[in-house]
Amino acid sequence: MRHTTIIELVNRKDMLLEEEGVIKPEEVRRVTVEDAVVDTGATRLSLPKPVIEQLGLTPIGKTKARTTNGIVDRLIYSEVRFTVLERAGTLEITELPENVPILVGHIVLEMLDLCLDIRKGLIYNPDHDDEWIEDQL
Repeated sequence: MRHTTIIELVNRKDMLLEEEGVIKPEEVRRVTVEDAVVDTGATRLSLPKPVIEQLGLTPIGKTKARTTNGIVDRLIYSEVRFTVLERAGTLEITELPENVPILVGHIVLEMLDLCLDIRKGLIYNPDHDDEWIEDQL
């Protein structure tokens, strides 16, 4: 069964520039996606190239990724602030091909203390009574 979620994405660099008064709030690039795929087999937060371009993210490195088609090279992009179920965090982004949906991987779920319930979809961690408890590394 395919589970999706709403995710709000904001260019983190734009947020910092706005906080410093360099750009206006309406110049901060942001995107809300109604049907991001919750993929527990994915590691990171991964966006297709058109969304990366819309957010104005910049490439900062490369990584290897294991896909159903084998191991491939992927570009890593600058940070976004993401919000899922009213919980937020920041991460660098992995690029996906244009025709692939946004993938919300297990790092995002762990950061936000969320779980995937087969019947209910994405939920707050039931072991924490809906309270957001972050892991301390």
